[in-house]
Amino acid sequence: MSHTATPKPVRVHRAKSFAGTTRVPGDKSISHRALMFGALATGRTRITGLLEADDVINTAKAVAALGCPAHKTGDLWEVLGRGVGGLVQPKSAIDFGNSGTGTRLMMGVIAGNEISVTMTGDASLSKRPMRRVLDPLKAMGARVLDDQMTLPLTLRGSARLIPIVYETPVPSAQVKSAVLLAGLSAAGATTVIEKEATRDHTERMLRAFGAEITTETRGAKTAITVKGQAELQGRDVTVPGDPSSAAFLAAAAAIVPGGDVTIEGVLVNATRIGFYTTLQEMGADVAFLNAREDGGEPIADIRVRQGTLRGVSVPPARAPSMIDEYPVLACVAAFADGTTRMDGLAELKVKESDRLAATVAGLVANGVAAKVDGDAMIVTGGRGVPGGGTVATHMDHRMAMAFLVLGLGSDAPVTVDDITYVATSFPSFQALMTACGATFERM
Repeated sequence: MSHTATPKPVRVHRAKSFAGTTRVPGDKSISHRALMFGALATGRTRITGLLEADDVINTAKAVAALGCPAHKTGDLWEVLGRGVGGLVQPKSAIDFGNSGTGTRLMMGVIAGNEISVTMTGDASLSKRPMRRVLDPLKAMGARVLDDQMTLPLTLRGSARLIPIVYETPVPSAQVKSAVLLAGLSAAGATTVIEKEATRDHTERMLRAFGAEITTETRGAKTAITVKGQAELQGRDVTVPGDPSSAAFLAAAAAIVPGGDVTIEGVLVNATRIGFYTTLQEMGADVAFLNAREDGGEPIADIRVRQGTLRGVSVPPARAPSMIDEYPVLACVAAFADGTTRMDGLAELKVKESDRLAATVAGLVANGVAAKVDGDAMIVTGGRGVPGGGTVATHMDHRMAMAFLVLGLGSDAPVTVDDITYVATSFPSFQALMTACGATFERM
Protein backbone atom coordinates (compact mmCIF):
# COMPACT_ATOMS: atom_id res chain seq x y z
CA MET A 1 0.00 0.00 0.00
CA SER A 2 1.28 3.46 -0.83
CA HIS A 3 1.99 5.53 2.25
CA THR A 4 0.18 8.42 0.56
CA ALA A 5 -2.86 6.46 -0.59
CA THR A 6 -5.96 8.54 -1.39
CA PRO A 7 -8.50 8.21 1.47
CA LYS A 8 -11.48 5.99 0.72
CA PRO A 9 -14.54 7.13 2.72
CA VAL A 10 -17.41 4.65 3.12
CA ARG A 11 -20.93 4.97 4.52
CA VAL A 12 -22.68 2.00 6.13
CA HIS A 13 -26.45 1.66 6.43
CA ARG A 14 -28.57 0.00 9.09
CA ALA A 15 -28.82 -3.75 8.40
CA LYS A 16 -32.18 -5.52 8.14
CA SER A 17 -30.49 -8.80 9.07
CA PHE A 18 -27.00 -10.18 9.69
CA ALA A 19 -26.60 -13.93 9.37
CA GLY A 20 -24.53 -16.63 7.72
CA THR A 21 -21.68 -19.11 8.02
CA THR A 22 -18.27 -17.81 7.05
CA ARG A 23 -14.50 -18.02 7.53
CA VAL A 24 -12.18 -15.15 8.34
CA PRO A 25 -8.59 -14.85 7.08
CA GLY A 26 -5.71 -16.46 8.96
CA ASP A 27 -4.59 -15.14 12.33
CA LYS A 28 -2.23 -12.20 11.93
CA SER A 29 -0.08 -13.00 14.98
CA ILE A 30 0.51 -16.59 13.90
CA SER A 31 1.07 -15.61 10.25
CA HIS A 32 3.87 -13.18 11.20
CA ARG A 33 5.50 -15.79 13.44
CA ALA A 34 5.25 -18.63 10.91
CA LEU A 35 7.26 -16.59 8.39
CA MET A 36 9.87 -15.43 10.91
CA PHE A 37 10.34 -18.81 12.59
CA GLY A 38 10.59 -20.40 9.15
CA ALA A 39 13.48 -18.01 8.43
CA LEU A 40 15.20 -18.94 11.72
CA ALA A 41 14.80 -22.68 11.06
CA THR A 42 16.89 -24.88 8.82
CA GLY A 43 15.12 -26.42 5.87
CA ARG A 44 11.71 -25.67 4.44
CA THR A 45 8.62 -24.36 6.28
CA ARG A 46 5.27 -24.79 4.52
CA ILE A 47 2.41 -22.53 5.64
CA THR A 48 -1.28 -23.08 4.85
CA GLY A 49 -3.85 -20.34 5.53
CA LEU A 50 -1.36 -17.47 5.78
CA LEU A 51 -3.07 -14.09 6.13
CA GLU A 52 -2.35 -12.33 2.83
CA ALA A 53 -2.78 -8.81 4.19
CA ASP A 54 -0.34 -5.92 3.84
CA ASP A 55 1.20 -6.33 7.31
CA VAL A 56 2.03 -10.00 6.76
CA ILE A 57 3.17 -9.54 3.15
CA ASN A 58 5.63 -6.93 4.45
CA THR A 59 6.98 -9.55 6.89
CA ALA A 60 7.33 -12.02 3.99
CA LYS A 61 9.29 -9.39 2.05
CA ALA A 62 11.44 -8.73 5.13
CA VAL A 63 12.48 -12.37 5.61
CA ALA A 64 13.25 -12.57 1.87
CA ALA A 65 15.42 -9.43 2.15
CA LEU A 66 17.32 -11.18 4.98
CA GLY A 67 18.17 -14.11 2.70
CA CYS A 68 15.22 -16.46 3.26
CA PRO A 69 13.06 -16.73 0.12
CA ALA A 70 9.32 -16.70 0.92
CA HIS A 71 6.99 -17.45 -1.96
CA LYS A 72 3.51 -18.78 -2.69
CA THR A 73 2.61 -21.77 -4.85
CA GLY A 74 -1.14 -22.34 -5.10
CA ASP A 75 -2.51 -21.99 -1.55
CA LEU A 76 0.83 -22.87 0.07
CA TRP A 77 3.53 -20.47 1.23
CA GLU A 78 7.07 -21.74 1.61
CA VAL A 79 10.00 -20.23 3.48
CA LEU A 80 13.54 -21.52 3.01
CA GLY A 81 15.28 -20.86 6.32
CA ARG A 82 18.91 -20.11 7.11
CA GLY A 83 18.96 -21.18 10.76
CA VAL A 84 19.43 -19.17 13.96
CA GLY A 85 22.17 -16.56 13.40
CA GLY A 86 22.28 -17.22 9.65
CA LEU A 87 20.51 -14.16 8.23
CA VAL A 88 22.30 -12.00 5.64
CA GLN A 89 22.80 -8.26 5.29
CA PRO A 90 19.85 -6.79 3.30
CA LYS A 91 20.68 -4.71 0.22
CA SER A 92 18.49 -1.78 1.33
CA ALA A 93 16.13 -0.57 4.08
CA ILE A 94 13.21 -2.86 5.00
CA ASP A 95 9.75 -1.24 4.94
CA PHE A 96 7.24 -2.62 7.49
CA GLY A 97 4.33 -0.44 6.35
CA ASN A 98 1.79 -0.19 9.18
CA SER A 99 2.81 -3.28 11.20
CA GLY A 100 3.89 -2.84 14.81
CA THR A 101 3.94 -6.61 15.35
CA GLY A 102 6.12 -7.26 12.29
CA THR A 103 8.53 -4.51 13.29
CA ARG A 104 8.93 -5.35 16.97
CA LEU A 105 9.25 -9.13 16.51
CA MET A 106 11.69 -8.67 13.64
CA MET A 107 13.88 -6.58 15.94
CA GLY A 108 14.30 -9.71 18.07
CA VAL A 109 15.03 -11.79 14.97
CA ILE A 110 17.66 -9.32 13.67
CA ALA A 111 19.33 -8.85 17.08
CA GLY A 112 21.13 -12.21 16.99
CA ASN A 113 22.74 -11.70 13.58
CA GLU A 114 25.94 -9.84 12.69
CA ILE A 115 24.08 -7.45 10.35
CA SER A 116 22.86 -3.83 10.28
CA VAL A 117 19.26 -3.34 9.20
CA THR A 118 17.52 -0.03 8.54
CA MET A 119 13.82 -0.40 9.40
CA THR A 120 11.20 2.00 8.04
CA GLY A 121 7.41 2.28 8.10
CA ASP A 122 4.48 4.50 7.20
CA ALA A 123 3.58 7.75 8.97
CA SER A 124 1.46 5.96 11.58
CA LEU A 125 4.07 3.30 12.43
CA SER A 126 6.82 5.94 12.58
CA LYS A 127 5.06 7.55 15.56
CA ARG A 128 4.76 4.34 17.57
CA PRO A 129 7.10 3.63 20.52
CA MET A 130 9.93 1.14 20.02
CA ARG A 131 11.98 1.79 23.17
CA ARG A 132 10.19 -0.93 25.15
CA VAL A 133 11.58 -3.53 22.73
CA LEU A 134 14.94 -1.92 22.02
CA ASP A 135 15.96 -1.44 25.69
CA PRO A 136 16.14 -5.18 26.51
CA LEU A 137 17.72 -5.97 23.11
CA LYS A 138 20.42 -3.37 23.79
CA ALA A 139 21.01 -4.99 27.20
CA MET A 140 21.68 -8.25 25.32
CA GLY A 141 24.25 -6.61 23.03
CA ALA A 142 22.34 -5.28 20.02
CA ARG A 143 22.95 -1.63 19.11
CA VAL A 144 20.69 1.08 17.76
CA LEU A 145 22.67 3.49 15.61
CA ASP A 146 22.15 7.15 16.64
CA ASP A 147 20.07 5.81 19.59
CA GLN A 148 16.92 6.39 17.54
CA MET A 149 13.81 5.00 19.33
CA THR A 150 11.18 5.41 16.59
CA LEU A 151 11.26 4.42 12.92
CA PRO A 152 13.19 4.94 10.76
CA LEU A 153 16.08 3.40 12.71
CA THR A 154 19.07 1.15 12.10
CA LEU A 155 19.52 -1.92 14.31
CA ARG A 156 22.93 -3.58 14.53
CA GLY A 157 22.75 -7.19 15.63
CA SER A 158 25.44 -9.32 17.24
CA ALA A 159 26.46 -12.96 17.00
CA ARG A 160 27.53 -12.74 20.65
CA LEU A 161 24.33 -11.76 22.47
CA ILE A 162 24.33 -12.25 26.23
CA PRO A 163 21.35 -13.94 27.92
CA ILE A 164 19.31 -11.79 30.31
CA VAL A 165 16.49 -12.07 32.83
CA TYR A 166 14.00 -9.38 31.90
CA GLU A 167 10.80 -8.39 33.68
CA THR A 168 8.43 -6.61 31.29
CA PRO A 169 7.31 -3.23 32.68
CA VAL A 170 3.95 -3.47 30.87
CA PRO A 171 2.11 -6.57 29.59
CA SER A 172 3.27 -7.00 25.99
CA ALA A 173 3.46 -10.15 23.90
CA GLN A 174 5.56 -8.20 21.40
CA VAL A 175 8.25 -7.31 23.94
CA LYS A 176 8.26 -10.85 25.34
CA SER A 177 8.51 -12.33 21.85
CA ALA A 178 11.33 -10.04 20.73
CA VAL A 179 13.44 -10.92 23.79
CA LEU A 180 12.79 -14.67 23.40
CA LEU A 181 13.65 -14.53 19.69
CA ALA A 182 16.91 -12.75 20.46
CA GLY A 183 17.50 -15.31 23.21
CA LEU A 184 17.60 -18.09 20.60
CA SER A 185 21.04 -16.73 19.60
CA ALA A 186 22.42 -16.05 23.09
CA ALA A 187 24.97 -18.27 24.86
CA GLY A 188 22.80 -19.50 27.73
CA ALA A 189 19.20 -19.21 28.93
CA THR A 190 17.15 -16.02 28.49
CA THR A 191 14.15 -15.47 30.76
CA VAL A 192 11.20 -13.08 30.44
CA ILE A 193 9.11 -12.48 33.57
CA GLU A 194 5.50 -11.29 33.18
CA LYS A 195 3.24 -9.85 35.87
CA GLU A 196 0.19 -10.52 33.65
CA ALA A 197 -0.16 -13.29 31.07
CA THR A 198 -0.01 -12.18 27.42
CA ARG A 199 -0.69 -14.13 24.24
CA ASP A 200 1.60 -17.16 24.13
CA HIS A 201 1.82 -17.88 20.39
CA THR A 202 5.59 -17.40 20.36
CA GLU A 203 6.17 -20.03 23.05
CA ARG A 204 3.79 -22.54 21.46
CA MET A 205 5.20 -22.17 17.96
CA LEU A 206 8.86 -22.10 19.03
CA ARG A 207 8.29 -25.44 20.79
CA ALA A 208 6.76 -26.83 17.60
CA PHE A 209 9.89 -25.70 15.69
CA GLY A 210 12.15 -27.46 18.21
CA ALA A 211 13.25 -24.75 20.65
CA GLU A 212 13.64 -25.60 24.34
CA ILE A 213 11.20 -23.37 26.23
CA THR A 214 9.94 -23.69 29.79
CA THR A 215 7.17 -21.74 31.50
CA GLU A 216 6.88 -21.64 35.28
CA THR A 217 4.81 -19.74 37.83
CA ARG A 218 6.76 -17.66 40.33
CA GLY A 219 4.25 -16.37 42.86
CA ALA A 220 1.86 -14.13 40.93
CA LYS A 221 4.28 -13.88 37.99
CA THR A 222 5.14 -16.13 35.05
CA ALA A 223 8.70 -16.82 33.90
CA ILE A 224 9.33 -17.98 30.31
CA THR A 225 12.83 -19.27 29.58
CA VAL A 226 14.36 -20.14 26.22
CA LYS A 227 17.61 -22.05 25.79
CA GLY A 228 20.04 -20.21 23.53
CA GLN A 229 22.12 -21.35 20.55
CA ALA A 230 18.97 -23.15 19.44
CA GLU A 231 18.53 -25.24 16.32
CA LEU A 232 15.06 -24.95 14.79
CA GLN A 233 13.74 -27.26 12.09
CA GLY A 234 11.37 -26.25 9.28
CA ARG A 235 7.74 -27.26 9.91
CA ASP A 236 4.32 -27.46 8.27
CA VAL A 237 2.10 -24.76 9.82
CA THR A 238 -1.67 -24.36 9.46
CA VAL A 239 -2.80 -20.84 10.38
CA PRO A 240 -6.24 -20.75 12.09
CA GLY A 241 -8.81 -17.95 11.60
CA ASP A 242 -8.01 -14.67 13.36
CA PRO A 243 -10.23 -14.11 16.44
CA SER A 244 -9.62 -10.34 16.23
CA SER A 245 -11.00 -10.29 12.67
CA ALA A 246 -13.86 -12.62 13.64
CA ALA A 247 -14.78 -10.14 16.41
CA PHE A 248 -16.26 -7.71 13.87
CA LEU A 249 -18.66 -10.32 12.49
CA ALA A 250 -19.48 -11.49 16.03
CA ALA A 251 -20.18 -7.91 17.13
CA ALA A 252 -22.48 -7.32 14.16
CA ALA A 253 -24.45 -10.47 14.95
CA ALA A 254 -24.78 -9.32 18.58
CA ILE A 255 -26.36 -5.94 17.71
CA VAL A 256 -28.49 -6.55 14.59
CA PRO A 257 -32.00 -7.89 15.39
CA GLY A 258 -32.10 -11.62 14.66
CA GLY A 259 -28.33 -11.70 14.13
CA ASP A 260 -26.90 -15.23 13.83
CA VAL A 261 -23.38 -15.84 12.50
CA THR A 262 -21.09 -18.88 12.63
CA ILE A 263 -17.38 -18.24 11.99
CA GLU A 264 -15.55 -21.49 11.26
CA GLY A 265 -12.03 -22.55 12.26
CA VAL A 266 -11.15 -19.67 14.59
CA LEU A 267 -8.18 -19.61 16.99
CA VAL A 268 -9.59 -19.81 20.56
CA ASN A 269 -6.34 -19.59 22.52
CA ALA A 270 -7.25 -18.50 26.09
CA THR A 271 -5.03 -15.41 25.72
CA ARG A 272 -7.13 -14.18 22.75
CA ILE A 273 -10.83 -14.66 23.62
CA GLY A 274 -11.52 -11.95 26.19
CA PHE A 275 -13.85 -10.24 23.71
CA TYR A 276 -16.07 -13.32 23.41
CA THR A 277 -16.16 -13.76 27.20
CA THR A 278 -17.27 -10.13 27.50
CA LEU A 279 -19.94 -10.54 24.79
CA GLN A 280 -21.36 -13.48 26.78
CA GLU A 281 -21.42 -11.39 29.97
CA MET A 282 -23.28 -8.63 28.09
CA GLY A 283 -26.03 -11.08 27.11
CA ALA A 284 -25.12 -12.17 23.58
CA ASP A 285 -25.48 -15.90 22.82
CA VAL A 286 -21.90 -17.08 22.15
CA ALA A 287 -21.08 -20.77 21.61
CA PHE A 288 -17.78 -22.51 20.81
CA LEU A 289 -18.51 -25.53 18.60
CA ASN A 290 -16.44 -28.37 17.11
CA ALA A 291 -13.44 -27.66 19.40
CA ARG A 292 -10.15 -29.18 18.24
CA GLU A 293 -6.38 -28.59 18.20
CA ASP A 294 -3.96 -27.98 15.34
CA GLY A 295 -0.26 -27.12 15.55
CA GLY A 296 -0.41 -26.74 19.32
CA GLU A 297 -3.22 -24.15 19.13
CA PRO A 298 -6.91 -24.64 20.12
CA ILE A 299 -9.46 -23.99 17.35
CA ALA A 300 -13.28 -23.88 17.28
CA ASP A 301 -16.25 -22.65 15.27
CA ILE A 302 -17.77 -19.58 16.99
CA ARG A 303 -21.54 -19.01 16.76
CA VAL A 304 -22.92 -15.66 17.92
CA ARG A 305 -26.61 -14.77 18.13
CA GLN A 306 -28.21 -11.50 19.08
CA GLY A 307 -29.32 -11.13 22.70
CA THR A 308 -30.62 -8.44 25.02
CA LEU A 309 -27.41 -6.59 25.82
CA ARG A 310 -26.58 -4.95 29.15
CA GLY A 311 -23.64 -2.85 30.31
CA VAL A 312 -20.80 -4.58 32.16
CA SER A 313 -17.51 -3.76 33.88
CA VAL A 314 -14.55 -5.20 31.99
CA PRO A 315 -11.65 -5.84 34.42
CA PRO A 316 -8.14 -4.57 33.58
CA ALA A 317 -6.77 -8.13 33.85
CA ARG A 318 -8.73 -9.00 30.69
CA ALA A 319 -7.11 -6.28 28.60
CA PRO A 320 -4.15 -8.32 27.24
CA SER A 321 -6.55 -10.98 25.88
CA MET A 322 -8.63 -8.46 23.91
CA ILE A 323 -6.49 -5.35 23.48
CA ASP A 324 -7.34 -5.02 19.77
CA GLU A 325 -11.08 -5.53 20.31
CA TYR A 326 -11.86 -2.56 22.57
CA PRO A 327 -12.95 -0.19 19.75
CA VAL A 328 -15.53 -2.70 18.49
CA LEU A 329 -16.54 -3.65 22.05
CA ALA A 330 -17.20 0.05 22.72
CA CYS A 331 -19.44 0.09 19.63
CA VAL A 332 -21.35 -2.94 20.95
CA ALA A 333 -21.64 -1.21 24.36
CA ALA A 334 -23.47 1.65 22.63
CA PHE A 335 -26.37 -0.79 22.09
CA ALA A 336 -26.27 -2.27 25.63
CA ASP A 337 -28.63 -1.09 28.35
CA GLY A 338 -26.69 0.85 30.98
CA THR A 339 -23.02 1.71 31.39
CA THR A 340 -20.03 -0.33 30.23
CA ARG A 341 -16.71 0.52 31.88
CA MET A 342 -13.50 -0.83 30.36
CA ASP A 343 -10.46 -0.47 32.63
CA GLY A 344 -6.69 -0.82 32.12
CA LEU A 345 -6.46 0.56 28.58
CA ALA A 346 -3.21 2.57 28.69
CA GLU A 347 -1.88 0.38 25.84
CA LEU A 348 -4.62 1.70 23.52
CA LYS A 349 -3.01 5.14 23.58
CA VAL A 350 0.03 3.87 21.65
CA LYS A 351 -1.61 1.67 19.01
CA GLU A 352 -1.93 2.67 15.32
CA SER A 353 -3.69 5.75 16.72
CA ASP A 354 -4.63 6.85 20.23
CA ARG A 355 -7.49 4.36 20.03
CA LEU A 356 -8.92 5.41 23.39
CA ALA A 357 -9.49 9.06 22.41
CA ALA A 358 -10.40 8.18 18.81
CA THR A 359 -13.01 5.59 19.83
CA VAL A 360 -14.70 8.02 22.21
CA ALA A 361 -14.66 10.78 19.58
CA GLY A 362 -16.28 8.44 17.03
CA LEU A 363 -19.02 7.41 19.45
CA VAL A 364 -19.77 10.99 20.49
CA ALA A 365 -19.94 12.02 16.81
CA ASN A 366 -22.74 9.46 16.42
CA GLY A 367 -24.75 10.53 19.46
CA VAL A 368 -23.45 8.01 22.00
CA ALA A 369 -22.52 9.06 25.56
CA ALA A 370 -18.85 8.08 25.97
CA LYS A 371 -15.79 9.41 27.76
CA VAL A 372 -12.20 8.63 28.72
CA ASP A 373 -11.51 8.41 32.46
CA GLY A 374 -7.74 8.03 32.96
CA ASP A 375 -6.93 4.62 31.41
CA ALA A 376 -10.61 3.65 31.28
CA MET A 377 -13.30 4.07 28.63
CA ILE A 378 -16.92 4.51 29.70
CA VAL A 379 -19.85 4.05 27.30
CA THR A 380 -23.51 4.52 28.22
CA GLY A 381 -25.98 2.86 25.89
CA GLY A 382 -29.57 1.66 25.76
CA ARG A 383 -31.28 4.61 24.09
CA GLY A 384 -30.48 3.53 20.55
CA VAL A 385 -27.62 4.92 18.48
CA PRO A 386 -28.59 8.01 16.45
CA GLY A 387 -25.71 7.66 13.98
CA GLY A 388 -25.33 10.18 11.19
CA GLY A 389 -21.76 11.11 12.12
CA THR A 390 -18.42 10.89 10.35
CA VAL A 391 -15.61 8.99 12.12
CA ALA A 392 -11.93 9.93 11.82
CA THR A 393 -9.98 6.66 11.65
CA HIS A 394 -6.44 8.13 11.91
CA MET A 395 -5.01 5.50 9.49
CA ASP A 396 -6.18 2.77 11.90
CA HIS A 397 -7.71 -0.37 10.38
CA ARG A 398 -9.51 -1.49 13.57
CA MET A 399 -11.10 1.93 14.07
CA ALA A 400 -12.51 1.79 10.54
CA MET A 401 -13.98 -1.69 10.95
CA ALA A 402 -15.38 -1.02 14.44
CA PHE A 403 -17.41 1.99 13.31
CA LEU A 404 -18.66 0.26 10.18
CA VAL A 405 -20.12 -2.31 12.63
CA LEU A 406 -21.70 0.53 14.67
CA GLY A 407 -23.52 1.73 11.57
CA LEU A 408 -25.19 -1.66 11.07
CA GLY A 409 -27.42 -0.95 14.09
CA SER A 410 -27.63 2.85 14.16
CA ASP A 411 -30.68 4.89 13.16
CA ALA A 412 -28.87 6.96 10.52
CA PRO A 413 -25.92 5.86 8.34
CA VAL A 414 -22.40 6.14 9.78
CA THR A 415 -19.56 7.44 7.60
CA VAL A 416 -15.95 6.31 8.06
CA ASP A 417 -13.41 8.75 6.61
CA ASP A 418 -10.98 6.15 5.22
CA ILE A 419 -11.06 2.36 4.85
CA THR A 420 -7.70 2.14 3.04
CA TYR A 421 -5.92 0.64 6.04
CA VAL A 422 -8.42 -2.21 6.51
CA ALA A 423 -6.19 -4.06 4.03
CA THR A 424 -3.42 -4.22 6.65
CA SER A 425 -5.26 -6.97 8.53
CA PHE A 426 -8.56 -7.95 6.84
CA PRO A 427 -8.64 -7.41 3.04
CA SER A 428 -11.90 -9.38 2.63
CA PHE A 429 -13.75 -7.47 5.40
CA GLN A 430 -16.28 -5.73 3.16
CA ALA A 431 -17.00 -8.83 1.09
CA LEU A 432 -17.63 -11.05 4.13
CA MET A 433 -19.75 -8.43 5.90
CA THR A 434 -21.79 -7.80 2.74
CA ALA A 435 -22.44 -11.54 2.32
CA CYS A 436 -23.97 -11.58 5.83
CA GLY A 437 -26.22 -8.56 5.22
CA ALA A 438 -24.19 -5.33 5.49
CA THR A 439 -24.65 -2.50 2.96
CA PHE A 440 -21.65 -0.26 2.26
CA GLU A 441 -21.75 2.83 0.07
CA ARG A 442 -18.56 4.34 -1.36
CA MET A 443 -18.47 8.11 -1.00
